[in-house]
Amino acid sequence: MFSMQRAEYYSKNEKGEVKCLLCPHGCVIPEGGRGICLARVVEGGELYADAYDQLCSFGTDPVEKKPLYHFYPGQNIFSIGSWGCNFKCSFCQNWQISQQEMHGREMPPDCLAEVAEGSIGVAYTYAEPYVNFEYVRDCCREVRAAGLKNVMVSNGYYNPEPLTELLEYVDAFNIDLKAFNNSFYREFCKGTIEPVLETLKAIAGKAHLEITTLLIPGQNDDPDDLAAQAEWIRDNCGAGTPLHLSGYFPSYKCDIPATSAQDLLDAAKICKEFLQHVYIGNISIADTQNTYCWKCGDLLVKREGYFTEIRGLDEKGRCISCEAENGFVL
Repeated sequence: MFSMQRAEYYSKNEKGEVKCLLCPHGCVIPEGGRGICLARVVEGGELYADAYDQLCSFGTDPVEKKPLYHFYPGQNIFSIGSWGCNFKCSFCQNWQISQQEMHGREMPPDCLAEVAEGSIGVAYTYAEPYVNFEYVRDCCREVRAAGLKNVMVSNGYYNPEPLTELLEYVDAFNIDLKAFNNSFYREFCKGTIEPVLETLKAIAGKAHLEITTLLIPGQNDDPDDLAAQAEWIRDNCGAGTPLHLSGYFPSYKCDIPATSAQDLLDAAKICKEFLQHVYIGNISIADTQNTYCWKCGDLLVKREGYFTEIRGLDEKGRCISCEAENGFVL
């Protein structure tokens, strides 16, 4: 029998209505109702985290699958996910757990580090981990205390204060930057871009950061937008921030045709004008997942599928040939 955990980050108005303060939606939730994320519910005039310690998905993955290419390459990480999301992306590839309630297997935070032994740590992923904030935060504390790493795979739609708390415990983030225009966020995700950009700026320099953009033909692949996005990442997060351009396939409520290999290659060429490391994923295109030194061009890490071979890095993650930093955490 699951027991809900009292949530944090909410307030009450003069009418006794509960306002969730976890994310920028600021949902005002009636008695017995849920926020847009589905994971936070009001009972007895208080806000509860309904998905606390419930896992819908879990398993050990290569860290490259998150995708994280510059964070302990070639290592495995234990991945977990609860249900719920504060976006309503019509193209969601994990909609079965992100867009509906789905009670799962119980996993208390104090058990997680033991389960994750043999890997580098825990990745909070699959649906949107942030909406289960209290559980993720409590797990991060336990995992960190055990000497393991914490990874967030997330949409980045955060409020600043909870993010500051997470930054005490999270070692690496992969943040989805859905597009570089607000109209896409409003139409496809039912959110806005500015909080995501603020999240990226807050993470940069405080934790390892990689960014993923799922390219949807005719929707978020405008060349000018891609150039502006890559330039913004360079100027606000650093030219060495890895960018993953991911191939889209029809899913959930979106039947737009899949992204072509040529469209992804064209997009990567644009982004490489501004960024040192741009990868193509979710589709097999030769030599688009390898890491080359941005300075001398030597092959540093070779990847085929999820097989990873470190070839040109020293023990500090620098290029063996020219000693250039390439943003690796080893």
